[in-house]
Amino acid sequence: MEREKAEKRVKELQEMLHQYNYEYHVLDKPSVSDEEYDSLLRELLTLETEFPEFQTSDSPSQRVGGTILEMFNKVEHRTPMLSLGNAFDEADLRDFDRRVRQAVGDSFTYVCELKIDGLAVSLRYEDGLFVLGATRGDGTTGEDITMNLKTIRSVPLRLKDSVTIEVRGEAFMPKKSFEALNEAKVEREEEPFANPRNAAAGSLRQLDPKIAASRNLDVYVYSLADAGETGIDAHSEALDYLDRVGFKTNNERKKCSTIEEVIEYVESWNTKRPELAYDIDGIVIKVDETDHQEQLGFTAKSPRWAIAYKFPAEEVATRLLDIELNIGRTGVITPTAILEPVRVAGTTVQRASLHNEDLIREKDIKLGDYVIVKKAGDIIPEVVNVLVEKRTGEEQDFHMPTHCPECESELVRIEGEVALRCINPKCPAQIREGLIHFVSRNAMNIDGLGEKVIAQLFHENLIEDVADLYKLTKEQLLELERMGEKSADNLISAIDKTKSNSMERLLFGLGIRLVGAKAAKTLAQEFDHMDRLASLTKEELTAVHEIGDKMADSIVTYFEQPEAMELLQELKNAGVNMAYKGPKKVSADDVDSYFAGKTIVLTGKLEEMSRNDAKAAIEQLGGKVTGSVSKNTHLVIAGEEAGSKLAKAEELGIEVWNEARMLEEIQS
Repeated sequence: MEREKAEKRVKELQEMLHQYNYEYHVLDKPSVSDEEYDSLLRELLTLETEFPEFQTSDSPSQRVGGTILEMFNKVEHRTPMLSLGNAFDEADLRDFDRRVRQAVGDSFTYVCELKIDGLAVSLRYEDGLFVLGATRGDGTTGEDITMNLKTIRSVPLRLKDSVTIEVRGEAFMPKKSFEALNEAKVEREEEPFANPRNAAAGSLRQLDPKIAASRNLDVYVYSLADAGETGIDAHSEALDYLDRVGFKTNNERKKCSTIEEVIEYVESWNTKRPELAYDIDGIVIKVDETDHQEQLGFTAKSPRWAIAYKFPAEEVATRLLDIELNIGRTGVITPTAILEPVRVAGTTVQRASLHNEDLIREKDIKLGDYVIVKKAGDIIPEVVNVLVEKRTGEEQDFHMPTHCPECESELVRIEGEVALRCINPKCPAQIREGLIHFVSRNAMNIDGLGEKVIAQLFHENLIEDVADLYKLTKEQLLELERMGEKSADNLISAIDKTKSNSMERLLFGLGIRLVGAKAAKTLAQEFDHMDRLASLTKEELTAVHEIGDKMADSIVTYFEQPEAMELLQELKNAGVNMAYKGPKKVSADDVDSYFAGKTIVLTGKLEEMSRNDAKAAIEQLGGKVTGSVSKNTHLVIAGEEAGSKLAKAEELGIEVWNEARMLEEIQS
């Protein structure tokens, strides 16, 4: 075929296949047979092979699966992917409703949606083209799984509008796909997946996109992360807009005017959920209006304007065979029930937490008892109670030990706590668990260094503390079981890469008691360097709004230990960064700018800089950028095609700037 005709035909085929794919996988209304679609796709693949210059990133051919990836790159989310608070009964829902009404009054609407049991993903589009897909990760940083997401046919590669937006959705495996996948795994004598959620997550974390393409995954998009230039002022409007531009949203959603309507919706789907072609584990309830969402705001982990109702956990009976003791990184001894394997909420359960000795006594749990087990929030197995009527008299009492099962140091119970602790800082179990925490996703995030590898390194005396990780050599790694040349090279590279991490990751990784990931970020922003943090008094720490007495005591005590300072010095010697690298915490008092201390809304399309860059620049100058216009807004910056937000600003008499005026202030 001539080059000019080939180019024209490739474009025709791409357009046709995009439309047929949308009709089949989003609208569920196919207009051509599978055979005709496959024939057209084969023709496109042939032409793009012969004329590769005509292949585009959004071509339907990209869904087949590209080349095998070396690794998943990290992606910083432009808007954090927060988790939702949970409700477990009607009382929790009514409490949520009461809090909303106290904040915004009685004039608002809820949107209720099915909570799909899958893997949260973020999809980024620029000028209408799909450019990046990522996992949630820790909410701030995820993994780039773009090539795998391209294989899901309900993910549009090109939108109907040339818009730049970021959306959030849930990738999942339909029940039929899950059953077919596990049947094939059993035939190959492979371990089947425990549930569709695990299967979906495992499919999207394959380095070979062709494997993901074969798994028949699906995606429902459930939110617009940044309304951008769309001018949308309500969640329900955002979902309708996402439908119009080509996304697949879940049509079972419903707007509710009262909490009674919400509860009715929840109860109806608790009954009907087995009829669905996919798994759901609850209902998400959101305040619809953007203005009200803005008023309600956020906690550190979740929005105050949304909540996830979790369906009651399935409860089953099984036998408790033994109680095993685990030592955590802080020395807490946690008893774990070893159970006869039993299916609970779609997975096989063999272990369940018993939390502490007091709970065992309170529930009168004995070895050999038949117990009721459920999954808290459909995730964590726990023992609910004992079936006393099934006792035979052969059951045995369980007694907690007086000494650590790992290092034989005497266990203590700190005043005011229910847990027993091993307080030996040299306890091997604590060191091992501390190492696992240090390399975890929210801490230093060392790819390829999981629990099994840590256990091997520790057992072979190759590491004794976290600083030893940075002294490992390729030759040492090659001595480990199942460690090849490529894996060893990748692991050394991954460890080396974390030397440049920002301070908050290292601080959280050190495992200081009561210092979580959010507190670590706050401390890093406030004090800039580990050396400065290590020298602070309790009074200086508690002067920070988010830091309480107990956390301050814990931080001071940690840095008073000579061993802690020796460890920091070893890490410095290894080249590990001690400074904060993120955006500085800006106080309005510290900035000489019009923006300082003001609440600002961006609307319309900006030409000179992206919306996220504009937001970052304004915040660096002490301003606060929000998503909706209200009486508390000081300034609206309106780009091209500004919509309802501009109209509302004019109605309220709020000052309005164009992009040029904004740039003058930023650059002055």
